[in-house]
Amino acid sequence: MDKVTRYQKAILEVLEEYAQIKPANMGSVENQVIADKQHNHFQLMRVGWDNDEFVHDCVMHFDIKEEKVWIQCNWTELDVAEELMAKGVERSDIVLGFIPENERKYTGYAA
Repeated sequence: MDKVTRYQKAILEVLEEYAQIKPANMGSVENQVIADKQHNHFQLMRVGWDNDEFVHDCVMHFDIKEEKVWIQCNWTELDVAEELMAKGVERSDIVLGFIPENERKYTGYAA
């Protein structure tokens, strides 16, 4: 299995595991895993109605660019970088995309 395929699998496992956790205070909001393997974009979305308010939120967003996993957003308490490493993604292949480029060298992950 090549690196990109392994990284796709790791990302999808993290997303699917977290998607099983339903927000207790949002009864009719559902979690949706969105996966575009061809273009290497992966998201966990929350979609639905919370009482009279429509919810459409990106909870997690990952991209794979040049064989590196970019964490674009993570609105959870889960340390998704650690989760990805536990699933075989190398620390040197993780980029915290939500951190300004000039500060990434201080994160301990890929810059």
